[in-house]
Amino acid sequence: MYPFIRMAKEIWKYRNAPKLGLGEIHVSHHRCWPWDIDLWKELNNGRTLTLYDLGRIPLAQRSGLIPLLRRERWGLTMAGACVRYRRRIRTFERVEMRSRLIGWDHRFMYLEQTMWKENGDCANHAVYRGAITDRNGIVPTERVMTGLGYDAVSPELPEWVTLWLQAEDARPWPPQM
Repeated sequence: MYPFIRMAKEIWKYRNAPKLGLGEIHVSHHRCWPWDIDLWKELNNGRTLTLYDLGRIPLAQRSGLIPLLRRERWGLTMAGACVRYRRRIRTFERVEMRSRLIGWDHRFMYLEQTMWKENGDCANHAVYRGAITDRNGIVPTERVMTGLGYDAVSPELPEWVTLWLQAEDARPWPPQM
């Protein structure tokens, strides 16, 4: 089940937090509860992706995106993700999550998120390709940035993100099976 109560808590907790500019990091803290684990008593890989919502939505809120979405009646969707898992997060462990926008192109925004264990180890790392949508499809990011009050050019995407996007472009769609 989606963690609606946890999401409401995060939105409430950061409702008066200072606004974040483009590329600034939203930091939040979370605990791995028994309902987040798999058979090996560690954070389930699918649940990791769900918990990353607990960082992305407050990031969008603090950057002014959520009010813009409401005003324009736009939606927010994920169009791809690449995740690297490196350290187990066990039941009841507390993690620090860091979330930030790393850049955009004409259609998509690229977000980076990490979870850090209390001993300083990075447990996992994700990059997302997200889009703002309306009833006609994807809203151009230039229009989104203008709505946020920015007349900014995207920072250059890191090479590893560019390589991921090239691999995505080479991947057949629809799948061949």
